[in-house]
Order: sequence, then C-alpha cells, then structure tokens
Amino acid sequence: MLKELMSDLTVVTVLTLINSFLLVYFIIPKISWIIESRNLQDKPNGRSSHTASTPTMAGIAFFLTLIITVFFIQKFDTDAVGLHLIASITLILMVGVKDDLVVSTPKAKIVVEILAIVFLLFSEELLIDSFHGFLGIYEIPTTLSYAFNILMMLTIINAFNLIDGIDGLASVIAIIIFSVFSLVFYATTYYYYFLICLSFIGMLLAYLDYNFSNTKKIFMGDTGSLIIGFCIAFCALKYLAMDVSNFSHFTIQPQNELLVLAAILWIPLFDLLRVIAIRLYHKKSPFYPDRNHSHHILIDAGLSHYEAAMLMGFLNYVLVIIIIWLSAYWNYMELIALLMTLFTAGVLILYMIKKKTLLKNKQKQDLIN
Repeated sequence: MLKELMSDLTVVTVLTLINSFLLVYFIIPKISWIIESRNLQDKPNGRSSHTASTPTMAGIAFFLTLIITVFFIQKFDTDAVGLHLIASITLILMVGVKDDLVVSTPKAKIVVEILAIVFLLFSEELLIDSFHGFLGIYEIPTTLSYAFNILMMLTIINAFNLIDGIDGLASVIAIIIFSVFSLVFYATTYYYYFLICLSFIGMLLAYLDYNFSNTKKIFMGDTGSLIIGFCIAFCALKYLAMDVSNFSHFTIQPQNELLVLAAILWIPLFDLLRVIAIRLYHKKSPFYPDRNHSHHILIDAGLSHYEAAMLMGFLNYVLVIIIIWLSAYWNYMELIALLMTLFTAGVLILYMIKKKTLLKNKQKQDLIN
C-alpha cells in the first residue's frame, strides 16, 4: 500500500512540497539556537547590508531536507543520479560550513566545487554532447563536453553565491529559477528533477519567513547559497542534456537552448559578469570583495531589501517569458543581439543610479559640513 502510494506522482508532489517546507521551518530554529549559543553569528563588516550580528548556516536545513527528499523520491530516479547528487552535495556542504565559520580561500572553494562536479558527472545521463547548431556547433567531443560541463557549473554556482548579499534576494531568484525548471521537467516527464525543484521551492518559501523577519532572522550563509547554486547547476545540466525532441513542448528551437538557460539565470549571470568587469577595469582580482553588486546599488539608492529582491526577481521572470516566447521565432544571432542590448542597458542604468546616489550623498555631506 505504502509502496503504491509513493509511486503516485500527485501524492509524492504534494508530500514533497509540504515535507520540504515543514522540515526547513522546524529545523532552522534549532540551527539558530546552536549558532547563538556558540556565538558563531555573522558579524557585519564594511560590505554588509545588515547592522547586527545574525545567525547563519540555514543551508544545513536545506542539506538535511534534500537528503530526505532524495530518499523518498528514489522511485522516480530513472537516471540513477541520486547517489551522485548526495555525494556531491556533501562536499559542497563541507566547504560551505568551513567558509561560514573561518572563511575559505577562493582557490580551495573552487577545487572542492570541481571535485563535487566530477562526482556528478559519473552519471552519463548528464553529459552534454551537442549544441544543436548554436554558433554553428553540433556534436562536441567527450573531452570538451566534460570541460564545458565543469566550467558551466562552476560559473552558475559562484554566480549564485555572489547574489546572496541582501535579505530575500537569493531565495526569490532561486524560487523563480526552480519554478521555471520544474515546469520544463514536468512537461518533459523528467519527474525526478521536477520533484527536486519542487523540494527547493518548499524549502525556500519556509526560509523566507525567517530571512525577512526582524526578530528571528537567519542567513543561509555560503552553506546555503553553494548548495542551492550547485542544485541549480545540476538542473541546468539536465536541461541541456535532454533529448532535443523535448523542446517541442515549448516550441523552443534547439539552437536557442543555451540562450534560454541564460535568461533563466539572468540575474546571477548579469551580476557576475558586470562585477568581474568592474574589478578587472580597476586592476583588482575578480574575487576582490566590494559593494558594486546590483543589489548593493539598489539598496544604497533607497530601496528596502524586500523591494530590491522583488524587483530583481520580477525582471528575471519577465525576461524568461520573453526569451522563451521569442526562441520559437528568432535564431540564436537575433537572441544574442537582444541579450547583449539588455545587458548593456542594465549596466548603464545601474551606473546612472550609482552616480546619482553618490552625488546625493555628497550634497548631504556638504550640507552637514
């Protein structure tokens, strides 16, 4: 009876969402209590958008919930990737906890991330073997496929890690990304990946209640952002590795699949590329910490954390809808031109906002003096 029940997609879908929400909701207070009792709170510094010491490492709740979810949905794991995912996420958890406690070097984080990705790539179902005509490229050699997979996942993991700078932003963006992936996987009958996405949506909805709270606030920390970023990259990998016939469900031209993925991940990728370009322009390391992130500029301009998170989430969702719609009619060159135009416009708008904020602050300082 129980076996039959857990094979019913509708039942498992409802249980996955509710279970993930409740587990995170009830585990987080325990994590907060441990962090506070051991005085391990995140203390504000010059780059911080908060002013008080705050508990962190809510990502541990995500890890525990994901392990339980993977156990209960194994019936749908037709690709047999569950064990690979658990092994990889365990490594990500380790480097995340270390970074939250004592700070890891960028090199150490990347080495562990690459190792976690390699564990995942033992599953042949996740290998990308064709770009389906994007930039005129079709079949790609196995060696280049592995290299591309590793580079793409590293980019996504660290791009997502970088947007976790204000309350709610990382969670809102992740909910949007997982919701889009969940629709894709449900429509293409990849139910295991659909349930993974649904689990994260449940987790993040529960976490937002704490993250936006003034009395019980907790941060997900690198522990959380790295786990979420890794699982987003995991979903992106499966999306690109799907049989090309699946794109007919959305009338997406196969040559545009990478550009649709870029739209899904727009906010993290936009911020990563923009910040790295600014740091290199000023002859600084790409890993140099600063307050040039998009969310910092919006906060400094007067938006609340909630307003900035919702605005950026809304823009991401709108772009996804537009690009998916256009991908049925436009070729990849036309979509690249549109995305480059939007990227340039975004950079200029943020530059003008920052310039206006600096001028306003200077005028206030002159009045005080």
